[in-house]
Amino acid sequence: MNEDMSAAAQAVRDYHRRSKHHLDRYAAGPGFMDWDTQPEPFRSWEGAEQTPLPLSGDGVATPYADLFRPAAVAAAPLDLDGLGALLQLSFGLSAWKQSGTDRWALRCNPSSGNLHPTEVYLAAAGVPRLADGVYHYNSYGHVLERRCAASLSGSGVLLGLSSVHWREAWKYGERAFRYCQHDVGHALAALRYAAAALGWRVRLLDHWSDDEIAALLGLDRDEDFAGAEKEFPDLLCGIEPGEASGFETAPAAWVEAVRAGRWQGRANRLSSRHSHHWPAIDVVALAAAKPRTPLQPRRTPANQPLLPISCEERAADIIRQRRSAQSFDGVTSITAKSLFRLLDAALPRAKAPPFDCWPWTPRLHLVLFVHRVVGLAPGLYVSCRTAGAVSLLRHAFKPGLEWAPVEEAPARLRLYRLARADARKAARTLSCHQDIAADSAFSLGMLAEFDAALDEGPWAYRRLFWESGLIGQALYLEAEAAGVRGTGIGCFFDDALHETLGIAGTALQSLYHFTVGAPLIDERLRTRPPYEHLQR
Repeated sequence: MNEDMSAAAQAVRDYHRRSKHHLDRYAAGPGFMDWDTQPEPFRSWEGAEQTPLPLSGDGVATPYADLFRPAAVAAAPLDLDGLGALLQLSFGLSAWKQSGTDRWALRCNPSSGNLHPTEVYLAAAGVPRLADGVYHYNSYGHVLERRCAASLSGSGVLLGLSSVHWREAWKYGERAFRYCQHDVGHALAALRYAAAALGWRVRLLDHWSDDEIAALLGLDRDEDFAGAEKEFPDLLCGIEPGEASGFETAPAAWVEAVRAGRWQGRANRLSSRHSHHWPAIDVVALAAAKPRTPLQPRRTPANQPLLPISCEERAADIIRQRRSAQSFDGVTSITAKSLFRLLDAALPRAKAPPFDCWPWTPRLHLVLFVHRVVGLAPGLYVSCRTAGAVSLLRHAFKPGLEWAPVEEAPARLRLYRLARADARKAARTLSCHQDIAADSAFSLGMLAEFDAALDEGPWAYRRLFWESGLIGQALYLEAEAAGVRGTGIGCFFDDALHETLGIAGTALQSLYHFTVGAPLIDERLRTRPPYEHLQR
């Protein structure tokens, strides 16, 4: 690692340390909700021509269970109807909620605080009824806003994600960069599930640099963001309705084409003013910027069938009913069989979403606080998502833990009981004293192989959170399919969890918490259809 990269890696480590919550203090944040500057939830491009998309996701009949059966779903045509369904079921609105005169939208992709920092762009060529060029997806209007008219060679669709850090920083302060990154993981997984419902594949183009993505999507055009909050490039994917599309080749041709293209549109300003500024976010964003890298060899993980599921609902319905539970009943149990299926869905497979689009070896492992799982004793458990992690975690955790294999679980889950205990108080305390971590059937923390990842480059810091978001979205959908509900937990006491497990140093770091149980529904809230404002 050269001197510049070492300095960048140290800046990433410094940010991670300063953005931790502690039992006696929280990471730097605004301290209050400045409602006058709450960010506008929808980015739009004034002056860009619009292409309305059909609400074709309504007609996608693929059963949820078929998403995980290779070749079970015939590929839909890659046309405007197909893109309409893809975007509706991945990034579109799922419902409106209303309390009194207050009204807010929910979306298919999860987001910290429902703030949605992730923006979506397409570069498309040769798509029927869609002119070649670069587009922004506006989820409120379910339209494509054409940012650039360009002559692009060949045919196909690239989909890019970017983040508006301010949307999260408005509420969460310095810790917001973390939340933006695991929201990217949520979004990537949401895209993969929606594509699977259409019989399409998603190929993550991991070799592109941030600068190349910014150039393709127009994120480096400062004049188009004059007075508006900037977006930071995250990742780029090839959308493949059949076999490999060739997007692994050099990106130069399309980048050069859009640089010579005709750009239009000006970004809307999301807040009238910024009452707080968080320079630490700008520092880590620069330090974690990704250069061009060699194309990652495609892994071929095992493709054992997932444990069976009794869900008979359509994938589109599971995707659109996904919610973050606000509270749990503290009574309902799930079966061990349901827990095993949830954990199984978070393992990498060669031909099943969401991890079949993930080119890297898994770096995250799950520490479970089991409260109400029929067939498992309450207590502390760990699921190692790779074979090599068993010895790594055994060495890192404090001595005296049981490490008793859960014999009823499939061997590939590598599920061990560490201690029999009533873990509810510990789960609540470690998750910032939130009852949702204790009133559920189980909660968990995601432990990352932190040092090993950063040895690959400082940009791998972002990738760890993306992986946590992929796991989170898998748990969200699987919980819905099992008849319960999940909630991601971004507020937790990082080092307190490490101390509970006996972890010293930074080889392992906690990045995200999650909890699953039977939700309590607030009947005072009204639910309205997502696109009734268009249908009217």
